[in-house]
Amino acid sequence: MNGWRAARRILCVRLDNMGDVLMTTPAMRALKQSGCDRHLTLLTSSSAAKLAPFLNMIDDVWAYDAPWVKHPVTSTPEPDLAMIERLREARFDAAAIFTVYSQSPLPAALMCRLAGIPLRLAHCRENPYALLTDRIAETEPHSGTRHEVVRQLALVQSVGAVTSDDRLGFEVRRQDRRAVAELLAAARRHHSAGRWLVIHPGATASSRRWPAERFGEAGAQLACDFDGVAVTGSHDEQALVAAICARIGRKAVPLAGALSLGKLAALIERADLLVANNTGPVHIAAALGTPVVDLYALTNPQHRPWQVPNRVLNVDVPCRNCYRSVCDQPGHPCLTGVSPDAVVAAARLLLSRTSRTSRTEPSVHGEAPRTALLRPAHGGARDTLPAGAAVAAAHDILARSR
Repeated sequence: MNGWRAARRILCVRLDNMGDVLMTTPAMRALKQSGCDRHLTLLTSSSAAKLAPFLNMIDDVWAYDAPWVKHPVTSTPEPDLAMIERLREARFDAAAIFTVYSQSPLPAALMCRLAGIPLRLAHCRENPYALLTDRIAETEPHSGTRHEVVRQLALVQSVGAVTSDDRLGFEVRRQDRRAVAELLAAARRHHSAGRWLVIHPGATASSRRWPAERFGEAGAQLACDFDGVAVTGSHDEQALVAAICARIGRKAVPLAGALSLGKLAALIERADLLVANNTGPVHIAAALGTPVVDLYALTNPQHRPWQVPNRVLNVDVPCRNCYRSVCDQPGHPCLTGVSPDAVVAAARLLLSRTSRTSRTEPSVHGEAPRTALLRPAHGGARDTLPAGAAVAAAHDILARSR
């Protein structure tokens, strides 16, 4: 413990995806705030390293696609040896290794030990012997599971790092707000004021994708509630986005491949609602306070939207918590059991319960919109409904409003 209090140069190891890094930002903030003049370096995957400009608690970001994490396999060990040498030259005082409970921290711990980093912290199921100097015994999932944010805050708290701010971290840049305001104004041929819905239909793993035609149907029904519907995706998802926009109609704005990460975040910040699969943009929305309808495949219960108004939609199935990237069940029932009507009802229920008062457009200088947003006090999992309950609740609200 005394060694951690004195540590100034700390390596934060989070080698998986962008959403995982975002859910670790409160723990990294705790490390930053719990010591004098601390310098934090994030070691993460090349895809998650794109977060570098937006994490204000991190001083440096190094990209590394580790061979023990699901990345394209390198044919030689040279990149791994080079990274060990780079870590050695940086002379870190400590390393905090962040993992989900299905991952082993020991390969990263060995790398950090070989690099001469004297303090090494992680959750660990096995006896790590000399690979870790500090650890929390891994008890998940057999003794219950925690949200990923809570899990990582508990890890750093074990070495004395705490924070009063457990929000996800993402700093939107002024130039990105300005660019998005101009893009939306041009797309709708008028000022970008008014209600905007963002639909993000993609996800890295096929097991986390709601059918595209259902996004189109839900978007078509919701279009009457918004001034514009922005449909986002990667360059490779242009056909997917175009098909969804065609179903939605004239209010749809296709943005596949058109947005940098910073502009995507500015768009989500500007939106009144995000409808998406459980993927990185959901965690960006959570960081920025934008309500979310999350089509949440029952692959991992720990990654629900954090501290933001949300509706998590799925159908309970015997194979829940499967952690699979590809569904092996006929028809993918945990997601295909969710109807477009359920998404529409959940969206309207969220809109009726959240308030963005005094909203202004980002100015030409790119300031953040002034927003008063009603949000849950802690976490996101309590503010969820199964698909059928969302429909019933929304119908009740609509009936009482007539």
